[in-house]
Amino acid sequence: MTGIKTLGQFIIEKQADFSYAKGELSRLLRDIGIAAKIVNREVNKAGLVDILGDAGTVNIQGEGQKKLDVFANTQFISALTSGGECCIVATEEEDDFVPIDSPVSKNAKYIVCIDPLDGSSNIDVNVAVGTIFSIYRRKSVEGMATLADVLQKGTEQVAAGYVIYGSSTMLVYTTGKGVNGFTLDPSIGEFCLSHPNMKVPHDGSIYSINEGNYVHFPMGVKQYIKYAQVHDVASNRPYTSRYIGSMVADIHRNLIKGGIYIYPTTASSPNGKLRLLYECNPMAFIIEQAGGVASDGFRRILEIQPVELHQRTSIFIGSEKMVRMAEEMMVTYAEAEPNHKSA
Repeated sequence: MTGIKTLGQFIIEKQADFSYAKGELSRLLRDIGIAAKIVNREVNKAGLVDILGDAGTVNIQGEGQKKLDVFANTQFISALTSGGECCIVATEEEDDFVPIDSPVSKNAKYIVCIDPLDGSSNIDVNVAVGTIFSIYRRKSVEGMATLADVLQKGTEQVAAGYVIYGSSTMLVYTTGKGVNGFTLDPSIGEFCLSHPNMKVPHDGSIYSINEGNYVHFPMGVKQYIKYAQVHDVASNRPYTSRYIGSMVADIHRNLIKGGIYIYPTTASSPNGKLRLLYECNPMAFIIEQAGGVASDGFRRILEIQPVELHQRTSIFIGSEKMVRMAEEMMVTYAEAEPNHKSA
């Protein structure tokens, strides 16, 4: 055990970095870590039990829910309800936010937005999936917390993170003081510090996008893809195309190796497809804290004011040099395609 630092130990040591109620935020992060271990256990044995496949229900996005989606959603809500540090859970799987109306949570100061199981369409084929979470401080001071407490800009996040359930299970999080990664050691059942002070390279050679939708992309995205495929020794092109189809897995790889992840608007999704509160804000916070950039193609993701719970957006995220180049192309071609420009 010499030299091993667990997630719990690390959080306690770093409490001085927290701007708000230090013990409460520490316990909230601990609760999320515990729920992640439970979900990890079920993901790892999914092929052995009746938990794969569709649950027969549809979420607010109109997407069919997988059984593990429903299981993960239940586990995180349960953990956050019993912990007492959270007054609202907003989850991608629920039509409305979930108020936590219990004696232990009546004075809770935090709100959690969570995608319990990102990339769930990959569950049946044994591809890495993940959990994405975001933590805000409650704004209201009296009575029950409301939707207005949830609809905060990403700049107001006090913590954000993700868990990737892959060949190993990792929890990566930030409280606004850098990014640290923890790998689950199954022999002791603890997340252990494995990737301290993570930094995304300033430039990279990987681009991640679903090129099957190429014909529906804005012209700026099409031009960036063409740019990425041109041979040019000075800029290390052509870039390598790597797309897993699980946001957590694609961004985790690019965080470590350098690259850009793009999920743009399309003709069928003119506002974008990924959720601002559950996916884009937390990932943007993490990547920015690691030295990268996150944009909707025209503006910083963290500065978008949400106006609805399940708001969607486009996203360009990763190494700063790559994202800035993509933004330049989006702006250049926006005038020719006004319908693709973000409001």
